[in-house]
Amino acid sequence: MNFRNTYSITLLIAALFNSWLLPAIAAPQIETDIVYAEGPSVNEQQEQRCRLDVYAPETAQGVPVLIWLHGGGIRGGNKYFPEALQNKGIVIVAANYRLFPAVQCPAYIEDVAAAVAWTFKNIERYGGDPNHIFISGFSAGGYLSAMVGLDPHWLGVHGIRAAQLGGIAPISGMMTTHFTVREERGDKSKVPVLDEFAPIRHATAEAPPLLLITGDREKDWPGRMEENLLLARTMKIIGHKDTTIYELQGHGHNRDQENAALPLVLKWMKQHSPEGSDK
Repeated sequence: MNFRNTYSITLLIAALFNSWLLPAIAAPQIETDIVYAEGPSVNEQQEQRCRLDVYAPETAQGVPVLIWLHGGGIRGGNKYFPEALQNKGIVIVAANYRLFPAVQCPAYIEDVAAAVAWTFKNIERYGGDPNHIFISGFSAGGYLSAMVGLDPHWLGVHGIRAAQLGGIAPISGMMTTHFTVREERGDKSKVPVLDEFAPIRHATAEAPPLLLITGDREKDWPGRMEENLLLARTMKIIGHKDTTIYELQGHGHNRDQENAALPLVLKWMKQHSPEGSDK
């Protein structure tokens, strides 16, 4: 046997040996632009905006699920998978929703509820656990996650109880009525409103576990920490047993705050998903 053949066989044996020692990195399954709006009345705008993407570990089986809602003041933004959530053993559902001024309240709340309902009905096909579905989002996404998670009406339309959620984790979300909702009514003041479109109005001891995260009260959106703190205190007063709040010192209202908050969300999900945390 000449040297060249010996060298080739040696490389082949080394490659096989390494393949046994080093497990292959499983590529995630990604499916995009799934229309979640249902029914004969779905219009063209819903066809365009009521879509979601699913990110699932290749070998996922009964793992926790996080529905992620983008920010943008309910007037901009687009679905995405935050990098901090990828390769963490969870299924991610990133959903779009209709935006102001093309629609007004409560259309975007209805959209998020429909996306959550789609997730409950379909997520097992992607290896997700329908008994451990969490909802989160940044800024406007945080507001919408709180509205759908706390006000039982929106999921009730789809035959789902809000208490079926594994938990709600708004990041820097408004807990009073959103400023875009107020602007739709002609109110451009900075005075807080607490009507039926304020998450805090729907505080209840029967709510799912609640994780509230904001940035530094001096750097986040003005008043954002204080209204989250008010909700947290209210939940405690009325007897809710599982509300946690964090103020991320030094962080303003931006993507850096989101990146700092997401490890806390993952840790909290694991604490509330004991049977799915190691899958």
